[in-house]
Amino acid sequence: MANLWTKKNPLLSMMLSGTNAWAGAARSTMTAQVRRQHSAAMREGANRVTGFWTAAMTGATPKARKKRT
Repeated sequence: MANLWTKKNPLLSMMLSGTNAWAGAARSTMTAQVRRQHSAAMREGANRVTGFWTAAMTGATPKARKKRT
C-alpha cells in the first residue's frame, strides 16, 4: 500500500512554483531599489566631501555684508 503522505501533489507543486516565481520577482525589485538608493547615497556623500574640500582649499569667499543706510 502506498503512503499517502509521500505521494506527489500536482496542485501543491503548481502553487509552490507560482509562489516561487512571485517571490523571485519581488526580490529582484527590492534588490534593484536598494542598489539605486545606495548609489544615490554614495554619490551625495562624494559630492558633499568634494564640495567641502574644494571650498576649504580655494578659500570660499565670505558673504557680502548688507549696507546700512
